[in-house]
Amino acid sequence: MSEQKSVAQLAAETKAAFDQKHDAVKEVAEKALEMAQKGETASAAFKADMDEKLSAMNGMKAQLAELEQKLARGPGDGETEAKSLGQRFVENDEFKSLQAAPRKGASASMEVKADITTATTGAGGVGAAIQPNYRPGVLEQPRRRLTVRQLLMPGSTDSPIVDYTRETGFANNAGPVAEGGLKPQSDLTLEDVQTRTKVLAHWFRVSKQTLSDVAQIRTLIDTRLLYGLQLIEENQLLFGDGTGENLHGIVPQATAYANPMTGGDTQSIDRIRLMLLQASLAEYPSDGIVMNPIDWAWIELLKDTEGRYIIGQPQGTIGATLWNAPVVATQAMTVDKVLAGAFGMGAQIFDQWAGRIETGFQDDDFTRNKVTILAEERLALAVYRPEAFIFGDFGRVA
Repeated sequence: MSEQKSVAQLAAETKAAFDQKHDAVKEVAEKALEMAQKGETASAAFKADMDEKLSAMNGMKAQLAELEQKLARGPGDGETEAKSLGQRFVENDEFKSLQAAPRKGASASMEVKADITTATTGAGGVGAAIQPNYRPGVLEQPRRRLTVRQLLMPGSTDSPIVDYTRETGFANNAGPVAEGGLKPQSDLTLEDVQTRTKVLAHWFRVSKQTLSDVAQIRTLIDTRLLYGLQLIEENQLLFGDGTGENLHGIVPQATAYANPMTGGDTQSIDRIRLMLLQASLAEYPSDGIVMNPIDWAWIELLKDTEGRYIIGQPQGTIGATLWNAPVVATQAMTVDKVLAGAFGMGAQIFDQWAGRIETGFQDDDFTRNKVTILAEERLALAVYRPEAFIFGDFGRVA
């Protein structure tokens, strides 16, 4: 299999192709000018040929411009191209040693010092893992799905125990004071909370022969192990009940929706706005909305009396937002339920193990020609202001 072409190579090839198409258009244009000077009328076939060559040149020009922009944004001097987690793992010296001489008790591991994402750049990005079949032209990179983790404040910890202070109430009595007058007292209700980091993990076995199939191992790590870990993490961040080895998620600690105004919540979009208002009244600015993809599709399909989409046309490229707050559409959220609030200030993730991948022979793997591959992370969730998160339903499902 040939190596994937670099951006610079693609740019050079595209430039050469563009020059050819430019010459073809120039030749047709000169011929058209000559015909016009002679008073000749161009045939329909000639016009169609000219339009086709012009369109092809413009398309190649757009591809060339995009490649040149990518080249300009590329890695600087001394930097290397981004590699996916799976690719970095199979290039790990421990894995290469295991691959060359598999034996019982041997193992290989790699710590992932970054969030698990589907980004195509940066440490921890897994989107660059799968090598596609080459297709002509330059294709736009798919947009990464927004996750609950991305809404929350990031953090790290070296201890399995995380102590933090939770705010449960704030009475702001600040006001003007006359000279010599008694200054008003505000009330801030706080409580000490202790939580501990929890491990999220899963694994699978593959045949020892698969160790020689590097591309397949990399794909399995990137598209199954890491993505599966991200899915259970999202479910725990939202709904973990805090018992046993479960995180204490946001929804069990959130405040129930109660319309802070009189009326105005008859539509789904209206209700979300009022939920954001209710969260903001806790003195934390609302900055996120989480709902099921079915409910988000319902909102996107809402139309006015003239059949026009309310929140934008289908061909739009703007990310999912409502009332200037990003929307996370995830199946971890129950249908007809919605969570809104101050994710950026109201809660924080503490990563003790940001993510790690290990492989080796376990139990009778050696005698069965099997290899165990494990992915795990260890984290805690702190919810600083439960009133800053509002949980409710749309009322469409009984």
